[in-house]
Amino acid sequence: MSDIVNYELRGPVAVLSMNKGPVNGLGAALRTAIADAVDRANADPAVQAIVLTGTPRAFSAGADITEFGTPNASREPNLRVVIDQIEGGAKPVVAAIAGQCLGGGLELALGCHFRVALPDAQLGFPEVKIGLLPGGGGTQRMPRLIGLEPAVNMVTLGNPAPAKSFAGTPLIDRVADGDVVAAAVAFAQELIAAKTPPRRTRALSVSHPQGESFLQFARNSVAQQAKGQIAPMKALEAVAASLTKSFDEGMRVEREGFMSLMASPESRALRHIFKAEHAASKIADLPAGTPLREIRKVGVIGAGTMGGGITMNFLNAGIPVVLLEMKQEALDKGLATIRRNYENSMKKGKLKPEQVEQRMGLITGTLSYADLSDVDLVIEAVFENMDVKKTVFETLDKTCKAGAILASNTSYLNLDRIASFTKRPTDVIGLHFFSPANVMRLLEIVRGAQTAPDVLATCMALAKKIKKIAVVSGVCDGFIGNRMLARYGAAAGALINAGALPQQIDGALQKFGMAMGPYRMGDLAGLDIGYATRKRKAAEAGVPLRPSVADKLAEAGRLGQKTGAGWYRYEAGNRDPIPDPATEALIAEFRSAQGITPRAISDEEVVERCIFALVNEGARILEEGIAARASDLDVVYLNGYGFPRLRGGPMLYADMVGLPNVVRSLRRFAAEPGADPAWQPAPLLVRLAEAGKSFD
Repeated sequence: MSDIVNYELRGPVAVLSMNKGPVNGLGAALRTAIADAVDRANADPAVQAIVLTGTPRAFSAGADITEFGTPNASREPNLRVVIDQIEGGAKPVVAAIAGQCLGGGLELALGCHFRVALPDAQLGFPEVKIGLLPGGGGTQRMPRLIGLEPAVNMVTLGNPAPAKSFAGTPLIDRVADGDVVAAAVAFAQELIAAKTPPRRTRALSVSHPQGESFLQFARNSVAQQAKGQIAPMKALEAVAASLTKSFDEGMRVEREGFMSLMASPESRALRHIFKAEHAASKIADLPAGTPLREIRKVGVIGAGTMGGGITMNFLNAGIPVVLLEMKQEALDKGLATIRRNYENSMKKGKLKPEQVEQRMGLITGTLSYADLSDVDLVIEAVFENMDVKKTVFETLDKTCKAGAILASNTSYLNLDRIASFTKRPTDVIGLHFFSPANVMRLLEIVRGAQTAPDVLATCMALAKKIKKIAVVSGVCDGFIGNRMLARYGAAAGALINAGALPQQIDGALQKFGMAMGPYRMGDLAGLDIGYATRKRKAAEAGVPLRPSVADKLAEAGRLGQKTGAGWYRYEAGNRDPIPDPATEALIAEFRSAQGITPRAISDEEVVERCIFALVNEGARILEEGIAARASDLDVVYLNGYGFPRLRGGPMLYADMVGLPNVVRSLRRFAAEPGADPAWQPAPLLVRLAEAGKSFD
């Protein structure tokens, strides 16, 4: 008997305990072990009932996604075979459910004849979140147990619910307190005593007084909520089949839907994201078991928009924060903004009044660096200027206790130079939050040349605690995200010069799926930020600033939303961008001064140039070792820059287009008269394309 399914006799009840860490993923080995254990129990005349259970953490969290696309995914027995084996057996099978019971794990439990669960066990079908639908009978069994409407919601939304919410339905026969396995064994013994035969879910029927009317309403609702995704609609149609078709016919509809989704670009992209976000936390050269530094109190320098947002992350996690400003007025304003943000959440019902006060009570405002003397981590969020950073870090070096982590929120500047302003460069790290910092999930963790392993490990663990997705970057100008963004912006700027207008470029990229085009994004962030960066880089390179429309706008005081005009104009109290003839006149004047004759540019060319610019710079970042893997770049762009999830990130998008096609386009751009040298395909990209390989 396999050690990943423990077999134990408790009187006439065989208890089969799945124990394949961490969450009983239903890979080929576990499926085989379950089938063998069920056969053994059915063959033993002393066994009159069976209990199938998992661990306190998980009954089973579903399919082993790492096996998707491999021979193990289809290796027999597949999940449907195992479920049919359990459901078709002559002896009652009781599922004892604790922790996660999701996807294929829930389908496995539905194949059992009865179910006993802890009240807080989480039941759900998250498949739509990776572009799939339940493929092991979930769309047919769930409506037979809880009804058509709840099943539609459960399958199409993908959100889990506690087992106690299903009490009183055939889904959960008994809600247990304490030891769920003992409760399930007791329930099984009751079934034996009463000679209760197995209750097979497939034999139940689905009814609804206004089934077709409800389904039409559901189709309209799901189409509106799906936002272009195909999986929720396919999932709905599979559940709908349970109303009008036999169980076996409904299973065929489910299987056809599952197989078509598995082959879809949407599912490939969403499965890639799922794996990429998990892989981002793995750092190859960080030894397992690296000790962590204890973070009991955090300091934040700067109470502006960024500093306030950073502060809220730690307050939300129950970690006290010392918030430092140079002037009382700025400190008061920052504290008031944090309170207002929490009170807005309270008005929406997301926080209780006492929670607002509890979080505000964790902040200590100060005007003195001395109050940072006992913090375990300090994050500066001050002006993006190396001289300012120098003053801050020299002061922190003198003020903070030994072992305190000194972090910079810089989005561009050289972290190793910042670390050199201290006598403890091993304690220095970059923690680049994205605005608004209390909302955006991404955290770029910048590893300096001398950053200590325990500092990196501590910050990775802390990111998880404050509910961020962390990606490690090496040191370069702009790190991962902003370095790629600079090339994206340069490609867009060249299109402006050539004949496009901001609204066309934004529209084309938003139609592609970007949350916001580069010119709307620029107006939101403020055009002075990019202007300052370009001036700094030109000064560092010792070359004059290259003329651009963006700089002409900044020099004219058109800085974006905050001044009422940038690439677009804005009406008071309204953030909707309005195309501005003044911008178009400035663009035309710039083209004339540069001797450029504008040409017609298609939306397809806009997308190709801007997205391939991201890909090409991403390949250079990988080759330089700034990022560990291509999927890390996708995680950055999906969670920090509004790249469409249905396309999986720029690097996966390049794989799906075909790297030879990307290289061909880049070479075409590079061959144009006066082309930017950055259009030359990155060597890594060329090597992969020529070898028939991909980034993924």
